[in-house]
Amino acid sequence: MRKPLALAILMLGLAPAYAAEPAGCEHFKWPVTRERALLTTPDLPTLKSGVDAPTLPPLAVTLSLPPVADAGLPKPSERTQKPGTFAGYLRLGQIPGGIYTVSVSDSAWVDVIQDGNYLKPTEFSGVTGCNGIRRTMKFSLAAGSTTVQISGVAANAIKLAVVPSSD
Repeated sequence: MRKPLALAILMLGLAPAYAAEPAGCEHFKWPVTRERALLTTPDLPTLKSGVDAPTLPPLAVTLSLPPVADAGLPKPSERTQKPGTFAGYLRLGQIPGGIYTVSVSDSAWVDVIQDGNYLKPTEFSGVTGCNGIRRTMKFSLAAGSTTVQISGVAANAIKLAVVPSSD
């Protein structure tokens, strides 16, 4: 009985070390210079959740987010939302098909939706301690309408960039 308990305690103690993301911009899995530059642009336009993006990607905006209970997301987030967090979405319109990076300035859950279906990122990278960018994901998007949902955000706004990939 003591060995399983000791092993469980040891594993719980190690879990934070395995779960921690690396710190510093140089630890992203690919260069994020372009995305970071967009997200740190002074005076980014602020859009309310639920609107159509004013331009096709590349774009960067500050997305104003209501409390998660009032967000009216087109589809429920794939991740259970914590009370007291904020959420919102942006419709991208008729984009050309291709690989796109979706990047956010702060910790958040990102759902990308096309034709009513959640898309899985082809790649994901996140770090702490990199001013202006926290997470970036690559998605293979078909031509057509795309919605980006953001949820689980601690504040009522987040910076979001959507850029055709340079890959």
